Amino acid sequence: MSVKASVSLTEQQDSFARSLVAEGHYSSLSAVVQRGLELVRSESKREEVELQALRAFFEERKHGKFVSAAEGRKRTEGMIAAKRRAQGV
Repeated sequence: MSVKASVSLTEQQDSFARSLVAEGHYSSLSAVVQRGLELVRSESKREEVELQALRAFFEERKHGKFVSAAEGRKRTEGMIAAKRRAQGV
């Protein structure tokens, strides 16, 4: 079901949207706006999923074993060296 809504665009946004329609990328200005909203919705959902994953990661780390900064640096340098060897660098 479609709902009619009124939106305001800057002249630059209107010009860009109309050029997308004129070039055949979208069938109408409504289609451009709908696609833009879908992209914003998708981005918001992705960001929320990433944030949840980070929260879970930090919660897990909070209860995990910690290593010293020196040990962390040593492990990181080892991983970098292994990647370089694997890529012949």
